[in-house]
Amino acid sequence: MTVEASGETPAATRCGFVALIGAPNVGKSTLVNALVGAKVTIVSRKVQTTRALIRGIVIENNAQIILVDTPGIFSPKRRLDRAMVSTAWSGAHDADLVCVLIDAKIGIDEEAEAILAKAASVNHDKILVINKVDLVQREKLLALAQTANERMPFARTFMIAALSGDGVDDLRHTLAEMVAPGPFLYPEDQMSDAPMRHLAAEITREKIFRKLHQELPYQSTVETDKWEERKDKSVRIEQTVFVERESQRKIVLGAGGATIKSIGADARKELAEILGVPVHLFLFVKVRENWGDDPDRYREMGLEFPKE
Repeated sequence: MTVEASGETPAATRCGFVALIGAPNVGKSTLVNALVGAKVTIVSRKVQTTRALIRGIVIENNAQIILVDTPGIFSPKRRLDRAMVSTAWSGAHDADLVCVLIDAKIGIDEEAEAILAKAASVNHDKILVINKVDLVQREKLLALAQTANERMPFARTFMIAALSGDGVDDLRHTLAEMVAPGPFLYPEDQMSDAPMRHLAAEITREKIFRKLHQELPYQSTVETDKWEERKDKSVRIEQTVFVERESQRKIVLGAGGATIKSIGADARKELAEILGVPVHLFLFVKVRENWGDDPDRYREMGLEFPKE
């Protein structure tokens, strides 16, 4: 054992994977960003914006918490839906701890009931996180927590408001205590294992959802084609937005290209804030028919291609 000059023994490190599972729009992405203290996963009013296991990395005291933000769990209908649900449950089973999120306003509806029933088969500690508590009376919250704990045993129960950050510090501190002793798996200054090219694509995809959440269906994706760090410290990024039909391409472009220009401006502003350097973003919109049935596209998104 080595002892520092001060006479104190360095604290042993702890590290573990924590999966966040729950129904769509329960606030998993918002919670990841609140725990990390930076934007690592996109947040949208439209359900099913998280497609792959994007990890946020948190350092709390001597612990490294690796957050796995899984796709919202719902009843799958299309092939892409099935891939996302399969990925979500794989993330839960592979993690060291699981946080089950419930929307305080919605309570335990049919979706939450199904998630609680299936989560009972996960063999490691589970933590109940009731989110959006600022929107519900205290008596209802206590009853909700009791009902959920009757469905299956939770190691701990937390009541939080991820958007405002209320209760998030307590949750972060507890997760740091619960992960097992072990070395850090990522550099201490790294917040996410999603490469910047992927994060940039996710940010643009978020802006598309916010701008076109009524008109555009889910059959759209964004790929970062080029990433050039220039001599003047700025970054040039070229991305392609893929849709399945020409009619969708016209929606994304907008009259005279106004919609895609607005999307690009919003994405460029946020990327510049994250990178801390000027960003030159160029967006192209192309039709890629039936990309939802292409195994290569699933691999690019970190999803396993469902056979059926």
